[in-house]
Amino acid sequence: MTEREQQIFQLIKQDPMIPQQSIAEKLGISRSAVAGHIMNMTNKGIILGKGYILSESQYAVVIGGANMDILGQPKHTMHQGDSNPGVVSCSPGGVGRNIAENIARLGTEVRLISVVGNDTYGQLILDKTRQAGVDVSSVLKLSDGTTSTYLSLLNEDGDMQVAVSDMSILERLTIESLEPHLETIKRAEVIVIDTNLSESLLEYIFSQFSDKPIFVDTVSSTKAVKIKPYLNQIHTLKPNIKEAQSLSDLPYHNQEDLSAIADWFLNQGTQQIFLSLGAEGVFYKDDQRTQLFPTVSNHIENANGAGDAFLAGLAHSFINKWSVEKSGEYAMAAASVALSDVATINPNFSDSAIQRVLNETEC
Repeated sequence: MTEREQQIFQLIKQDPMIPQQSIAEKLGISRSAVAGHIMNMTNKGIILGKGYILSESQYAVVIGGANMDILGQPKHTMHQGDSNPGVVSCSPGGVGRNIAENIARLGTEVRLISVVGNDTYGQLILDKTRQAGVDVSSVLKLSDGTTSTYLSLLNEDGDMQVAVSDMSILERLTIESLEPHLETIKRAEVIVIDTNLSESLLEYIFSQFSDKPIFVDTVSSTKAVKIKPYLNQIHTLKPNIKEAQSLSDLPYHNQEDLSAIADWFLNQGTQQIFLSLGAEGVFYKDDQRTQLFPTVSNHIENANGAGDAFLAGLAHSFINKWSVEKSGEYAMAAASVALSDVATINPNFSDSAIQRVLNETEC
């Protein structure tokens, strides 16, 4: 679906009897334009008939962290142990939540399962995430919990120097809290998880949904080790080189080491691995193919959101049944769009923005 069709789809989903004029007023477009979009959606099989009967759509489920990101960046060279003039911003974040929002911005339906506190940050996260097109009806809201907070400090070049996270509320996302959403998860085309989840919940997810394609963001070297027992149940793994080393205990000095690390994961049973090398690109390997996807942008405002955008691009590509080559190129372009804005999620992040990057790369 296009971005506009996704907007219309969400309005119809909320109210199947909504008049076309009401849709037009909500979106600020003409009624005739709405009629044209609805006709296209009918031709695509998204709308099945009168009364706006919607087909069972393909969607992703993301299970992971949702928190408030507080980000600081100095205007000039950072001076340790001193106050640095700069810019401080506050926005909804969390690896799982960020991936979900990016997927929604690409026009793919997505449902987020997470937990927030019944506080100002929690409500802001829910509101902003819902506005981005994510179904947040499965997010647990706790009156006796405090919403997760992630504080990061970037240098003048946009690279993270240090971060502190308070994510203890995620321990309250338990097996019991997941059980009401089992059918939603089972019907998903792909499940995306991050390693902020508790070890008991990770074990439950891998045991309950072993027949579903599971994509994993390893988050950090410390948290990555949680998934070591389940590598044979992972469809797509996206670690950076440090996270991959923490799992494999293998050295990395050159290209041969890179291939050996990837082979280790494949030998454990992981179907495919996208190994992030930072500015050097992403190294891909499965049991038949090896490929290096180069970076497609030198303009970096904030490197924090690139990985989230990359995995969102992979999930979107998987649902669209694209080839590995097309998926990797699309995900790299998605990361490029994310890098070009100071916010963790670029407000201009969209399929059309990614297509522009891909077109520029071809020139």
